[in-house]
Amino acid sequence: MRRRLMIAGAAVSAFVLGLLGPAGVASAGPVGLAAGFEDDDANLAPQAPINFDWNSFSPATWTGTAGTRTATKVTSGWTFTGLEDRQATTSDSGFAGGTKQDNVCPTVGTAKASNKDDLKRVYVASKTVGSNVFLTLAWVRIPQNTTSPSAHVAFEFNKGTTSCGASGLVRRTAGDMLIVYDFEGGGTPVLKLSRWISSGACEVGSNSAPCWSVATTLSSGVAEAAVNTGNTPQDTVAPATETLGLHEFGEAGINLTAAGVFAPGVCEGFGKAYAVSRSSGQSSTAQMKDLVGPGNVNIRNCGSVAVTKLGSDGGSQAGAVFTLYSGTGTGGTVVGTCTVQASGSCTPQFADLPVGTYTLDETTVPAGYDKDPTLPFSFSVAAGESKALTFTDPARPATVNVAKTDDAGAAVPGAVFTLYTGANTGGTVVGTCTTDAAGVCQPPFTGLAAGTYTIDETTTPTGYAKDSSLPLTFTVVRGETKNLSFTNPRTFKVIVLVCREAGGTLHPSPVTIDGQAAGTTLSSAQATTAGLSEAALCGIATGQRGGLQAGNHSASPIGIS
Repeated sequence: MRRRLMIAGAAVSAFVLGLLGPAGVASAGPVGLAAGFEDDDANLAPQAPINFDWNSFSPATWTGTAGTRTATKVTSGWTFTGLEDRQATTSDSGFAGGTKQDNVCPTVGTAKASNKDDLKRVYVASKTVGSNVFLTLAWVRIPQNTTSPSAHVAFEFNKGTTSCGASGLVRRTAGDMLIVYDFEGGGTPVLKLSRWISSGACEVGSNSAPCWSVATTLSSGVAEAAVNTGNTPQDTVAPATETLGLHEFGEAGINLTAAGVFAPGVCEGFGKAYAVSRSSGQSSTAQMKDLVGPGNVNIRNCGSVAVTKLGSDGGSQAGAVFTLYSGTGTGGTVVGTCTVQASGSCTPQFADLPVGTYTLDETTVPAGYDKDPTLPFSFSVAAGESKALTFTDPARPATVNVAKTDDAGAAVPGAVFTLYTGANTGGTVVGTCTTDAAGVCQPPFTGLAAGTYTIDETTTPTGYAKDSSLPLTFTVVRGETKNLSFTNPRTFKVIVLVCREAGGTLHPSPVTIDGQAAGTTLSSAQATTAGLSEAALCGIATGQRGGLQAGNHSASPIGIS
């Protein structure tokens, strides 16, 4: 497929193949040197001075079913994706006959690819260095049955997520990227770049948009490539280490920023990729052959930030609001806000953030919590980075104050209160306090988590009765100060004397107080034992009696109510 789209700053010219210098030293091209990847020596082996190549990703973990396994790995800032494909079988995936390169959703079927078009694997890796996004590509095919086989592989990168169905492909959308790798069996590979457009001229002149745009041939300062025409390298990043024959491996490196794919200040991203071999590279209508993939990638010049919010006590943080500012500190421009959901996730996620420094702050804090002490928080975002930030707000503790008075309103000192967890006095003891001269229980119960508690007066001072409401069960919420007051009724002593009017002597008599039998009154013998004067007790004059009654009264029994 022939492509001619012009891209800003990318002049049409041929590649300069990387060469292998003396003593196994890699002689990388300008793209590889800037990226830090040996992208044009076609040997997969890390070598000085760059010391980074495809085998730097080994060992890679390949998952899935043999024949269609995938691998992902991040090494030294490079994000690697490997896609495996079935080989030399009629069950191999490929585009159905008649499928056009410009179909929005290409039709996928099964077919056995020809020898030179039968791909084993493709590798994709990306990294941002400074302000430049670099992309490296590689293909591996089955052993060749000719001495100078050509290779034509189109690498497609999609931005959208709308599925095309069981094939796993997604619908092409404006801005999708197509990189065509053409190698004619010798000489320098040529790379061409197209974008999916919704209007304008198509690479296939007879087609109309939407389609792939007229292709641009990438220059040597923007891209470089090589095929292993003179060496048989070992591939250790493969599912199993293997030695590749001549013409079985090709690679390339592209500066996507220099190619105009990523423009300054404009966020672009690709999340899906696949490769397809083609019958030739000289015609834009060449038949598409073997399909490898698709697989997930993360190639973008912007980053994203996901925020999660927790409470120190596990309580819901729903309703908390975070604000993102550009630069260091909260004085920068507001980039956006997100609101915490019941799950703890803050939505919407901060996406499409240009590379740079940002500051995040919690601008609405849920009731009963204090803001995470690390906030506001400043951080940097790299291209393609998906940063996850988690913050924990400490729950504010509750306080319970206790005061004690008697039924006349006077303070009652010396009372001891005990606080228990839960709904009764069988819970764990939280602590105790003792009332002071002012009737205030010291120390107050502080640092309490929200929940249910029970309080009881476990020592009641002499001369008082415990408040009838005790023990008391109550709840506190985060940050609450609860004040509890209790009243202890005073208690009194009732002394009953019965004296004979004749003779002025004490007479023991049964007594009933408030309807309850209370024993007998004081006898002469008891008064003598107590050192009390019987004559003095019985000689109290009428004006001194107070509530006592003098005069004729039955001595058995005496009732007081």
